[in-house]
Amino acid sequence: MTVNEAKFLSKKIMQAGEVPLLVGHFGVGKTDIARQIASETGRNLIILILSQMEPGDLIGLPAKENDKTVFLRPDWWPENGKSIILLDEINRAHRSIRNAIMQLVIDKRIHNHILPEDTWIMATMNPPDDEYDQADLITDPAFISRFFILDISPSLEEWQKWAKENSIDENVRKFVEKYPEFLYTPSALSLRVELRPSPRSWYKLSNVLKFLNDEERRKYGYSIAAGILGPEAAKAFVEFGHIDLVPIPQKVLLEGIQQALKDDVDQANSLTLRIIDYFSKLDGATTQLLHAHISTVAKNLSELSSVLPRDSFYAIIRFIVDKANGKENSKFFDELVEKLSNFEQVRSVLDEI
Repeated sequence: MTVNEAKFLSKKIMQAGEVPLLVGHFGVGKTDIARQIASETGRNLIILILSQMEPGDLIGLPAKENDKTVFLRPDWWPENGKSIILLDEINRAHRSIRNAIMQLVIDKRIHNHILPEDTWIMATMNPPDDEYDQADLITDPAFISRFFILDISPSLEEWQKWAKENSIDENVRKFVEKYPEFLYTPSALSLRVELRPSPRSWYKLSNVLKFLNDEERRKYGYSIAAGILGPEAAKAFVEFGHIDLVPIPQKVLLEGIQQALKDDVDQANSLTLRIIDYFSKLDGATTQLLHAHISTVAKNLSELSSVLPRDSFYAIIRFIVDKANGKENSKFFDELVEKLSNFEQVRSVLDEI
């Protein structure tokens, strides 16, 4: 998702009393999101760089009081609830402070110190890497399930705006504008643990959905659900809620699709699943119908490249290619691939496959 989308959802998640975890490579703007939210909501931002902290820095030092051991408040402890605590580099936190992080996220307290009411918490991390010493922290389902995962990939427009505001060299800005592929190297997000639905995750999702109106649910429903349920359950959940809004696959293939779908991630993902399911269940009569209009089908499929997210469009074309190399209806799909190759936007995907 873009930086602006991540900022919007992070704010909604924290309003619901939950904790967003922003995942993105160095320099994509994770900390800037926290700063902007703090500025927009009049909150004090407390940044805890966990990879540089010792246990005493996070939980406070022990002291003796009335013949009992107590822990002093750490110096970063917020004075009031108008604060945001940013747990930075959470996957690089030392094992010795892991339990304190859990207590802070779950109970909003550390030892005998309770956070002021309405204190917000958010976390950031880079994508998992074998060089990270504490990568095992994020393989623990009990830990990762406490967060809403938001995977950030900044758009060129967002970066250009930021670059101009921060006086980035003009030649650098012009180069990136001409060659946007060099802005950053995208890589698939892998948390080394599979997000799965649970009673807790459904409860957390329900909390956040209460802060979204109908339009926001349609636009961000999949993204917010995938961050706590995992993609499979999220797609099923979104499709359940929007099935009447998603165009029928056969109508899309024969009549085309409206550009309005381009801005609705939920419907776009649902449509992808339904087209693949439709192609996997073709009967003889339907195959003949599509074959009689195969040029139209190919053209309408190619136009999906401007509507669907790239990975969704890639999944559809990949499925068609696999069917062409299979046994069932292979003649139809082979001819469909040939027709699709006439369209430049599809040819690049076919070349990758």
